[in-house]
Amino acid sequence: MPVRKLESTLNVLDAAKVRIKNVFESGCKVYLSFSSGKDSLCMASVTYDLIREGAISAKQLTVIFIDEEGLYPSMVEATERWRRNFLSVGAKFLWFCLPFKQVSVIDHLSSSESWITWEPGKEDLWIRKPPKGAIMSSPYLQYPGQMNYQTFCERAFGDGIQMVGLRTVESITRLHAVSRVDKTSAKSKFYPIYDWKDTDVWLYIKERGLEFPEIYMRLYEAGVRKNQLRLCAFFGDCGTQGLRWIAETDYDLWQRIEKREPNAYLVLLYWDSEMFRRTSNKRRELESAEEVKDYCALCKDVLFLHPDRYTIAVDTRKRLDNWRGLFIKTYGIATQAHYKRMYEGILYGDPKARILRILWAEIFQNFNVSSKGASK
Repeated sequence: MPVRKLESTLNVLDAAKVRIKNVFESGCKVYLSFSSGKDSLCMASVTYDLIREGAISAKQLTVIFIDEEGLYPSMVEATERWRRNFLSVGAKFLWFCLPFKQVSVIDHLSSSESWITWEPGKEDLWIRKPPKGAIMSSPYLQYPGQMNYQTFCERAFGDGIQMVGLRTVESITRLHAVSRVDKTSAKSKFYPIYDWKDTDVWLYIKERGLEFPEIYMRLYEAGVRKNQLRLCAFFGDCGTQGLRWIAETDYDLWQRIEKREPNAYLVLLYWDSEMFRRTSNKRRELESAEEVKDYCALCKDVLFLHPDRYTIAVDTRKRLDNWRGLFIKTYGIATQAHYKRMYEGILYGDPKARILRILWAEIFQNFNVSSKGASK
């Protein structure tokens, strides 16, 4: 179903306030998902201001923070500040340090795509110690690695509405997530700042003088573009590019990361290679003399002819039939660029099926656009 975009007379800040107030007026429980990133920081600030203005009730609000263990120190500091803020106005703040299954794109050598945060029995390997008052167990989690935090939140907080700082400009997947929201359900997620652009986020932070994790500045100084400044889990697919700078900016943290994940050094060596699904201009120049690869043929080989010859992580291998379906149904309209992403997604891991979902939409969308252009 296509997503319709409509103009509004409200600016994005006023629209966000209206959405938040409407949810609280329903009288249901509201769970604010806080991550200490710039988006959740803005969402938390708007909500906090509405509470202080008396526009919404703090008694309805529970702020949830899923601590992924591998966090920058400034992210932890930001979370502690906002815990104090919300507790001061009468809201609840739950800080979880639970053994969830997390995505990892680093441990290719052992064909694994996951690790467990705060894993019991490995306390000496934890990247950092949990804070005082952290929740270390839950009846919803029967054993370490049973589920990821998204599934946990759906089960543990299904008696209310989860407020998430997701923005649609960051990816097609996020746009589709918002478009699929069941607005008639009392047990769902809603995204009050979904229509904010990067400029809206940074302008809001600037005008209100909000403290934000200093790692954003470190990444910006290192050359990360403003629209790509995201704080992801260290071992996730979007966190590796920033992870390589930790060795230079925070040697103590880097030592703890290497102790937790011995293959983290691969990021320093190959962050700009196909291993992590990206290639820098410098690396392209160095590898320009290599033979041009036929990615369509490579996809055919890994999916149909000789899949056993390839080292494919367990979580991705479980979805090979889905990848085969994509290859068959888009054969003849997919381009070499699509096949390259397909090949890299299979070989280097796609534990959340994010690339798989994007390619389904992207291939047909590109084909429709090119077909319309050719018919004119």
